[in-house]
This record gives sequence, C-alpha cells and structure tokens, in this order.
Amino acid sequence: MKSWPVQDAKSRFSEFLKASLTEGPQVVTLRGVETAVLVPMQEWRSLHERARPSLKTLLLAPEARGGLSLPARGHLRRRTPRTID
Repeated sequence: MKSWPVQDAKSRFSEFLKASLTEGPQVVTLRGVETAVLVPMQEWRSLHERARPSLKTLLLAPEARGGLSLPARGHLRRRTPRTID
C-alpha cells in the first residue's frame, strides 16, 4: 500500500484516485500518522458485507443468527427434592 501525505493526496487527487483503482488501497497520512484509506467501491462493499454485525443489530434482529443450537426445553428429568428428617 502506498502512503500519501494529506497535502499530496489533495493536490494530486486524480492520481491518488487512479492509484487506488489500479494498485489497490492507498493510505493517507496526517503529520506522519496513518489516518485514512482510499479503497475502490467494489472492495469497500465486499468489506462491508463481511463485517460482523453489532451487538445492537443482533439483539434487535427479528430472528436468531449465527446457527447457535440450543437444546429443546422440557426434555430433562429433574431430581425430586429430598426431605431432611
């Protein structure tokens, strides 16, 4: 991944954009710190589709996700309580 200082990315945006399309993701640095990444839209959509849902999304979902298998209820035998004499 090529790294671009923010000033270069701004002044040469067309080149920056073309590089992301031909060479892959391009990193933008601000004062030497990696700050952002420019990726082609197809790659962004792919990453977004593979992202894990948030806990809030899972809890508010109308049906369970993740293939968690729970045992059927009511099939376990319970022990009868013993009385202490």
